[in-house]
Amino acid sequence: MSNLSSLPNIADGDASGLYLRPLCGAMSHDAMAATIGGAWAGFDSIEVVLRKGPVVSTAQCSVADLHIWAAAQVLVVKDHVENLFARITDPRTPFAGIDLSSPRIMGVLNVTPDSFSDGGDFATPPLAIARGRDLANSGAVILDIGGESTRPGSDMVDESEEMRRIIPVFEALKGVEPGAVLSVDSRKASVMEAALKAGAAIINDISALDNDGDSLKVAARNGCHVVLMHCRGEPKTMQAAPAYDHPVTEIYDYLETRINACEAAGIDRSRIAIDPGIGFGKALEHNLSIMSNLSLFHGLGCPILIGVSRKSFIGHITGEKNPKARLTGSIAAMISGLAQGVQMLRVHDVAATHQAIAVWQAINQNKDA
Repeated sequence: MSNLSSLPNIADGDASGLYLRPLCGAMSHDAMAATIGGAWAGFDSIEVVLRKGPVVSTAQCSVADLHIWAAAQVLVVKDHVENLFARITDPRTPFAGIDLSSPRIMGVLNVTPDSFSDGGDFATPPLAIARGRDLANSGAVILDIGGESTRPGSDMVDESEEMRRIIPVFEALKGVEPGAVLSVDSRKASVMEAALKAGAAIINDISALDNDGDSLKVAARNGCHVVLMHCRGEPKTMQAAPAYDHPVTEIYDYLETRINACEAAGIDRSRIAIDPGIGFGKALEHNLSIMSNLSLFHGLGCPILIGVSRKSFIGHITGEKNPKARLTGSIAAMISGLAQGVQMLRVHDVAATHQAIAVWQAINQNKDA
């Protein structure tokens, strides 16, 4: 399948537009040439993506041929390819103490009156606390607690109101059995700080710690783990007219810039996960392009989290207008992500997702039996 000869020789040494996308073929990887993050997704072949301005070219080859091609390039290109490949394949360290050798579930806990699919369902601390315990007992290893809706068209919530909604929930769920890790879903440094003091171990920020000038300092000072998400624009207007030349590589470049900013602030890459931000400043075609190319993001060397649960792109495909009725489509999208090595899934329907993952793993692990 090799056609690397179709790629130009990168004689100028500019490797900035060069990406690698593993072509994942199996979960059972004993006979595969390499695995993503040392875990379940194996691959024998890989796609080289080269972007020069608006022009994007691709070529697929075996893993062995990739190294042969890279060795023939100038040193800076060869080193770039080897570094990308190492980032793709090196085993991931635990994230906030969570082993990533198997898929993990982050349960959504919206303590809001206006979230897109469950606004008002758990808007008071007693309801949210009970919901958090249920999610943990159903298979969520992370509880992502948020007090501000960031659905399309939403307005920003005052930080004092956001803290009023969520801090009692953190205090009640800290140390909840069976030991779920707590995450704060916020883009405000003061809210992050308060949540970390109340028991959070992860900051999950839709702005990739870029909305508030103090967010990087808070994350670095507290030594917590962070999830950097891509969002084009503000939630209020992000879906007005999203536009990209090449969404996958543009999002990749943005996330790489934010990872670099984190590292410069003292946040080690081992404490960073990334989220391409399905539905945040993206039209249907952008979301589908991202979902089809998720494995490319492993080149950033960080665990990947995706949030596809109940999202509008599923409704656009299926015609289902009720977000709560999009479970089947949500699970289909999640399994597509797992097959590409995505390590964490942010979901509303934890029990159903946990069951789907268990069946998918069992089938794939026994395919050669």
